Amino acid sequence: MFLVVHHPLRSSTDVCMLIQAQKNHVQPSGKTIASRFIPLSGFERVKVDESSFAYYLRNLPLKEHGARVKYFDGREKSNFQIYDAVVNLPIGTKDLHQCADAIMHVRARYLYEQKRKNEIQFTFTNGFVASYAKWMEGNRIIVNGNNVQWKKTTSPVDNEQIFWKYLKTVFTYAGTLSLSKELKPKEITNLQIGDVWIQGGSPGHALLVVDMVQRKSDGKKLFLLAQSYMPAQEIHILKNPLVSNLSPWYESDFPQTLQTPEWTFKKDDLKGF
Repeated sequence: MFLVVHHPLRSSTDVCMLIQAQKNHVQPSGKTIASRFIPLSGFERVKVDESSFAYYLRNLPLKEHGARVKYFDGREKSNFQIYDAVVNLPIGTKDLHQCADAIMHVRARYLYEQKRKNEIQFTFTNGFVASYAKWMEGNRIIVNGNNVQWKKTTSPVDNEQIFWKYLKTVFTYAGTLSLSKELKPKEITNLQIGDVWIQGGSPGHALLVVDMVQRKSDGKKLFLLAQSYMPAQEIHILKNPLVSNLSPWYESDFPQTLQTPEWTFKKDDLKGF
């Protein structure tokens, strides 16, 4: 069970307003993030354009309420009390779809579905730029130690199977270290849906902001976080481990650190595409 922890730097009035938030914040029949999670009383979802990455994330499909996170090999994630929902997207059958990979996955799938395929590219840990545009032309990435190069191996083609093969290659050679270098630092005051909390390294970790609400009275923002983890597993919406009455929403004005069920971040760990 999660405990309610009141941050000492917050006013008693603000804490009381949060505790009086809607208890029934989950709509079990909701099939997307937007329809599953209800904004707390006094808050409303920030407006986003229907063609935006934010809109795409907010409308990610979810598995049925109560579904358990599955690992790449079909086993269930043992710590099922840390999340509120499971995103219904493929992760493959190899131990590849981990934290940064999941973020690159949804970013690439958004661009793919928006027919902005030429914008899909990620940098490997060694600095090699893997472009889906070149992949569609029939080029494939040949790795020999630290030597990485393109080689024309097939005729131009583009379909879901080819797209997934590209993603598996990216998952293999990119990670938190490379993604953290690609993303741009952001201030917490400019937090947006689609931003990433990331610490690059081995190990490192990364979370994705998938929705946000704002209170009209004072502009206070709350947000939802999604993650994959190790070993490779389905993306899931995290609970707030410190303030159960607020969970799964997180406050953007946290005092020092952003504490999530399996990792702790600092304010300057925030970056964006």
